[in-house]
Amino acid sequence: MAVPGSGLAKGLAVTLRTMTRKNVTAQYPDVQPELPPRSRGVIALFEENCTVCMLCARECPDWCIYIDSHKETVPAAAPGGRERSRNVLDRFAIDFSLCMYCGICIEVCPFDALFWSPEFEYAETDILELTHERDKLREWMWTVPEPPALDPAAEEPKEIAAARKTAEKLQAQRAKEAQEAQQATEPRRTAGTRQATEDQRAHKDRTDRNRSQQEQKDRTDQQGQQEQKEEEGEA
Repeated sequence: MAVPGSGLAKGLAVTLRTMTRKNVTAQYPDVQPELPPRSRGVIALFEENCTVCMLCARECPDWCIYIDSHKETVPAAAPGGRERSRNVLDRFAIDFSLCMYCGICIEVCPFDALFWSPEFEYAETDILELTHERDKLREWMWTVPEPPALDPAAEEPKEIAAARKTAEKLQAQRAKEAQEAQQATEPRRTAGTRQATEDQRAHKDRTDRNRSQQEQKDRTDQQGQQEQKEEEGEA
């Protein structure tokens, strides 16, 4: 036999128990949700890294990536070199009404031009407006979080090690060339200093010789004048 008022007591107990819990309802869009750092929202484009290899468009299972490009001739970097042609990106668009967010395009991109962005607010009233062009994809690029730091105990990637060795070798070569150029200028500088010293010594000798000749001439003139005065006095 149930105790009268037990149901009311149970209801009040449930009410008291839930009053102390934290609210789980997100008042979106007034309150923005806190997303994990690596949330997969939309696909962002880093246009500078794109080489128009078309690999992402070929591997996309939904065929929702549209790319247009044209070829341009790049002049030779050095005289006598060969001209080369390169692909220039004209259009890069993704139809998010077809995209199933599998991330295959990001995985197969060999030049790190596509990234996951945590942005997710791109709802439209017209399905045709869900096809976003490269300007919008580039705008989402600035919301991509930085990659996590490398493990200090991890091995250095081969690409970075090769680039570092090349830079160190180039720096050492430049330092050696500068040292050789400095050693080559030292004999010329020493020869120039020696020649200047010899010229100064020769100039000093000429000056001393001219002064001696002038003093001797002055003494001779004074002696002649004195003898002439003595002769006039005797006469």
